[in-house]
Amino acid sequence: MKKVKLAIVGVGNCASSLVQGIEYYKHHHNENTDGVMQAQINGWRPQDIEIVAAFDIDRRKVGLPIEEAIFGKPNCTKVFQEFVEPNGVKVMMGPVLDGIANHMNDYPNSQSFRVADVKPVNVVEELKNSGAEALVCYLPVGSQKAVEFYANACLQAKVAMVNCMPVFIASNKEWANKFKEAGVPIIGDDIKSQVGATIVHRVISRLFNDRGCKILRTYQLNTGGNTDFLNMLEKSRLKSKKISKTESVQSQLDVPLDAKNIHIGPSDYVPWQKDNKIAFIRIEGEGFGGAPIELEMRLSVQDSPNSAGVVIDAIRCVALARERGLAGPINSVSSYYMKTPPEQYRDSIALELTNDFIKGKISEADNRIIVTEETIKQKKPTIHRLQTLN
Repeated sequence: MKKVKLAIVGVGNCASSLVQGIEYYKHHHNENTDGVMQAQINGWRPQDIEIVAAFDIDRRKVGLPIEEAIFGKPNCTKVFQEFVEPNGVKVMMGPVLDGIANHMNDYPNSQSFRVADVKPVNVVEELKNSGAEALVCYLPVGSQKAVEFYANACLQAKVAMVNCMPVFIASNKEWANKFKEAGVPIIGDDIKSQVGATIVHRVISRLFNDRGCKILRTYQLNTGGNTDFLNMLEKSRLKSKKISKTESVQSQLDVPLDAKNIHIGPSDYVPWQKDNKIAFIRIEGEGFGGAPIELEMRLSVQDSPNSAGVVIDAIRCVALARERGLAGPINSVSSYYMKTPPEQYRDSIALELTNDFIKGKISEADNRIIVTEETIKQKKPTIHRLQTLN
């Protein structure tokens, strides 16, 4: 079986879980693979992804083989696959740009980034030389210039992109047109987790509406101890993340809440939590006769494996789009796997549309979801669009 050749940008916790997972499923696989949403996509299993290039800026990773770099500091995610077979790929130095928050230098080496004193490589040339077919972007939140740099590199090298970050590329009309004109597919933006705070908050919020209950106000507070949470202590880097998470939940409501009645976003950095993310969700509403309803829940997950379980599908889907000659944002898949896709759908519909895409039921003319008279009768497609991102 032909492999999906992948480049990774940012060899942090999420990349560590992804690479471990690719190796793990070489040894733990069957037709109903536990922990994976799609056992096969176009015949590709999770273990059929091959890492051919990797980029980072940390001196403890640059120059190291990928199978060693994924365990280097400040990575702190759960190790569930200790041995990763060497493949000859070494981590290359990428441009720093705005990829590191200023306050990171104030924290211990074991918790923060330390820039390598190495000249950045020519990313476009390295992508071409590696034969990469897809690139997954795992840069820190707030890295606007850095994400845009790698998006441009994908355009020049004709490499499909999975944008896991809340820097709006697929959901931005200008960038979307660039990818379409270049003949390059993209899935984005801002990866959902398998069972994470945002997907749970979306589903419960939709449940309130479907059961005839009115939501009055809600919050989602998150704590964690990895570099992602440390990076987000700089509030100026949080703007796009808060927009992404908030609008993702708002999109599931028949009537969006006033800004004062919804608070969603990373809340604090707790070093000893490491890669354990804890989310606190509260919803206050009214039911029959105006009777009050209050819901509170606590969700505890390992943040990076929770993300990798979705990325492993997104990579194979974007490779499938590339193989089919599609270009621009892949709306159906993005709507299920991403917090801020070009178009928002209810998650149950987004899943159907993703399965349809995998089966080949997507228009190749414009990459838009086919909505026939029959599906209109059966489904309610778009709930509402993210006007703030257009």
